[in-house]
Amino acid sequence: MRLPLRLPSESLSFRSARRGPFLQVAKSAVAMIAAWIVADILVPGPPPIFAAIAAVLVVQPSINQSFTRAVERSVGVIVGVVIASVLGIVLGSPTWVILLAGAISLLVAWALRMSPGATNQVAISAVLVLALGTATPNYALDRVVETVIGAIIGIVVNTVLVPPVLVPPARQKLDILGRELAAALERLADALETPQTRESLEGLLLEARLLRPVRDAAAEAIRDGADSLSLNPRSSRHRADLAEMQARLDRFSPVVTQAIGMTRAVYDGYTSSIVEDPSVRAIAEQLHRAAHDVRLDFSLDPGTEREPVAEEPALTRPLQIRTPSPEHWVLIGSLLMDLHRIHETLRDESP
Repeated sequence: MRLPLRLPSESLSFRSARRGPFLQVAKSAVAMIAAWIVADILVPGPPPIFAAIAAVLVVQPSINQSFTRAVERSVGVIVGVVIASVLGIVLGSPTWVILLAGAISLLVAWALRMSPGATNQVAISAVLVLALGTATPNYALDRVVETVIGAIIGIVVNTVLVPPVLVPPARQKLDILGRELAAALERLADALETPQTRESLEGLLLEARLLRPVRDAAAEAIRDGADSLSLNPRSSRHRADLAEMQARLDRFSPVVTQAIGMTRAVYDGYTSSIVEDPSVRAIAEQLHRAAHDVRLDFSLDPGTEREPVAEEPALTRPLQIRTPSPEHWVLIGSLLMDLHRIHETLRDESP
């Protein structure tokens, strides 16, 4: 029996899961209006559509991205205008020449290895110049000037009106990582203290593996934060904070790997008798202490009754087991190796 083909739900929706910042929308509107007015004064002629479009496209979540988009837009317009002007002089401007200009523009952009944004702009500019500008003197040159004006105004508006800083979202993502990492260690400790079914072990392993996307989201947010500080006049007050977040991420990324590895070891080597093994129960207690220290390092609320009264590191010394259980020594040895690495990470000085 052949099942009907279903498209992913994301492909059927034009809506985003979250709204963008309203400030970004307001700045785009201000940049568009300002670019239209300035270009209309400086470049008499047809309505300054190119300037308005450039201004809207240049207002990005970071000033660095705005500068990049401005360069893409300007270079794309210049190349597209040159191609359209040459074809218009040689072949005129019938419909087939307009289509030919679009195709040649895409090929030229591909040959020059332009970015996708610049490639689209080359083709759009070539088509618009031939379609709208043949009867207007100096149309091509005016469109280039228009675009540059719009790009400059977009950068200025994005820089002057509350330049975007994406450091607070990075902090939120990093705190989520710390909270989830501590919770994963707590869950693993609980699994070593109480009997588990195969289904509960599968859920435990699945939740542990979800730490990877959480860590990756934190890393991406920190990269976005660093990008938002490039060329940003407000960057000086945030760089130290961002550097501290990057150092903490680098420090705890191995702990994520170790927590997943320990969970997988328990999943593979679990037997119902391990909950009675004193060595395993000692390891569970160490995992509870490690979860406490993770929350302490990330300055998170305890959120558990197991927390010591004194807010001090709970892992005071590595756990030593002189005589491992003959039945569980492989699992105990694996857990001890990763627990030792976690201990060394948590005993390092905080960033």
